[in-house]
Amino acid sequence: MSFYENGIPADFPDGIRKGEFSMKKISLYCVPTPIGNLSDMPPRGLEVIRQADFVAAEDTRKTGLLLNHFGIKKPLVSYYEHNRRQRGEMIVSRLLEGEVCCLVTDAGTPAVSDPGQELVEQCLSAGLSVSSIPGPCAAVTALSMSGICSKRFCFEGFLSTAKNRREEHLSSLANETRTMIFYEAPHRLRQTLFDLFRFFGDRKVSLVREISKIYEETLYTTLSQAMAYYEEKDPKGEFVLVIEGFGEAEKAPVDDHVLEAEFRSLLEQGKPKSYAAKTLSVKYGRPRREIYEKFKDL
Repeated sequence: MSFYENGIPADFPDGIRKGEFSMKKISLYCVPTPIGNLSDMPPRGLEVIRQADFVAAEDTRKTGLLLNHFGIKKPLVSYYEHNRRQRGEMIVSRLLEGEVCCLVTDAGTPAVSDPGQELVEQCLSAGLSVSSIPGPCAAVTALSMSGICSKRFCFEGFLSTAKNRREEHLSSLANETRTMIFYEAPHRLRQTLFDLFRFFGDRKVSLVREISKIYEETLYTTLSQAMAYYEEKDPKGEFVLVIEGFGEAEKAPVDDHVLEAEFRSLLEQGKPKSYAAKTLSVKYGRPRREIYEKFKDL
């Protein structure tokens, strides 16, 4: 008997189901793909792909290489951010005719911080059944190795590149007590660290880059130290940031001398007084108008 039987280890306990895969009741399968190490591809995910009629992929070239590695030939349909509506309608139409599709992204679990979410919604609205195969997920992987509280956490994905939306997002999280998880690209990391420090203060952070790849690296530090570190070193690879939530110690009243020093610092950076008051209000939970009136004559 081979080690894998029907997609799971043959020596697993009897309590774990070992049935043949049935593709009749499920129309869309969300299949996770490796974040970096091909050995992380779920065996059950491969079996589902083998039995499906076609695969909807974020990048058909990358997915084609992945399937070739595992000796699978399957029709590929591109499905990504800019064609998701029209292509989604086409996919749903095929599924209503009885076909089965596997949805994959370039890396990790599809439909999480990913346009595949809209395809899942379209399928459910059409009365089609959807299932997901457990497997690689960068957010949970980074959280598990962070050493930061994992009892309660929230996934925030990528911050917007639009300044107003970005600041609204961070402002809404300033008093978030759960551990927060963000994704970030290397060319935006320095600005993101600065913005996180500005809105959250100096918190513990775990920065994981290139998860499961040859150059995987985790930096356990604080936001201020991370800013200093990446001022000297160029960020490389995709990052997952795990940041501790707003704690009780941070709720203690901040000394006015500290507020004044930080207010002056922002003014020296060329920021207007209204901006300084708003920033410190969010950071320390003090009324914006109170801060503005206290330091408006500086």
